[in-house]
Amino acid sequence: MNLHEYQGKEILSSFGVRIQRGIVAQNAQEAVAAAKHLTTETGTSWYVIKAQVHAGGRGKGGGVKLAKNLKEVEEIAGNIIGMNLITPQTSAKGKRVHQVLVAEDVYYPGESETEEYYMSVLLNRGTGRNMIMYSTEGGMDIEAVAEKTPHLIFTEEIDPSVGLMPFQARRIAFNLGLSGNAFKEMTKFVSNLYTAYVKSDSSLFEINPVLKTSDNKIMAVDAKVTIDDNALYRHKDYVDLRDLREENPIEVQAKEVGLNYVDLDGNVGCMVNGAGLAMATMDLIKQAGGEPANFLDVGGTADAARVEAAFRIILKDPNVKAILINIFGGIVRCDRVAQGVIDAYKNMGNINVPIIVRLQGTNADIAKDLKGKYAVLKYMVDNNLTSLEDVGNIIAKYYMGKLKIV
Repeated sequence: MNLHEYQGKEILSSFGVRIQRGIVAQNAQEAVAAAKHLTTETGTSWYVIKAQVHAGGRGKGGGVKLAKNLKEVEEIAGNIIGMNLITPQTSAKGKRVHQVLVAEDVYYPGESETEEYYMSVLLNRGTGRNMIMYSTEGGMDIEAVAEKTPHLIFTEEIDPSVGLMPFQARRIAFNLGLSGNAFKEMTKFVSNLYTAYVKSDSSLFEINPVLKTSDNKIMAVDAKVTIDDNALYRHKDYVDLRDLREENPIEVQAKEVGLNYVDLDGNVGCMVNGAGLAMATMDLIKQAGGEPANFLDVGGTADAARVEAAFRIILKDPNVKAILINIFGGIVRCDRVAQGVIDAYKNMGNINVPIIVRLQGTNADIAKDLKGKYAVLKYMVDNNLTSLEDVGNIIAKYYMGKLKIV
């Protein structure tokens, strides 16, 4: 589950991580009120207006701007709220901005120059250990740093049996070139950040930038936080942080009916039981020259109701030109899947795309008998699809125009 910046900062702050303070606003008037409150609370006279969307690169898209007075706060907030923000991490359509974060200005003059760093905490899947990734080159161009100067990116792996050790936090501060009070502040920051990551059951914490202020304080100016969905049962207070406006509406609907669905850019809709078989099926579609329109795992209880729900969700995508059903009947009974196809066709009135079906396993013979009994299955091709290779060949023929649907 992805969180907004202000939500991620609230979690960080609850674990003792110093953050750039701010107040979220839903409109320009609320933004002005938030700015006045920040002035009273922090003494700041300049404000940073930040679009709150689930996408990085907001600054490059015009979603982060500095306001030097209350009039500019109202003007900038009014322009950002309601805009479609296009960033390197959004589609060409962008994402609609529903709210902004009015934050204090922390780049104030002082005894030393401000410095920006990059820091993230995530799982290194290769070693099975959590890892802190960090760099002296924080800011908007961190992607370019990884591509052009990878030697400037450091990593620190944490042994799960002992956790983050003090010497590791000190090594991070040393590699960032810090000294004196800033060094002590960074070791505390790193320790609290890792504690927040572990205790919140997150899969990603990304702070870019981590700022050393002119008075040598260390704080999180931005926060990208992803919570592990599988751990939400342990964090009931985090469940309410989900913003469904930021998620694909079809994926939200699929989740409500218990289907694992991921929207993709292709035109072949997939309905498969089991994540592994679904991935293999998508590979076959690519190999045959097609593009999968979705990942959809109907799970181990693919009865008629779930199959019908899956059909309705797949067909919400206007780009779908054909549907491939690939079921291996173990726990799932093939006749139930076939009956689901029949029920979906009847209840939906008509399905105007070809349906290519492979049913193998439990009750596959009964499923084939159903095909013979119901004319609505005239688009189904299943009699001789005994292997994944056969499925791939059928798809290839469809794309080459050699498959005649009768």
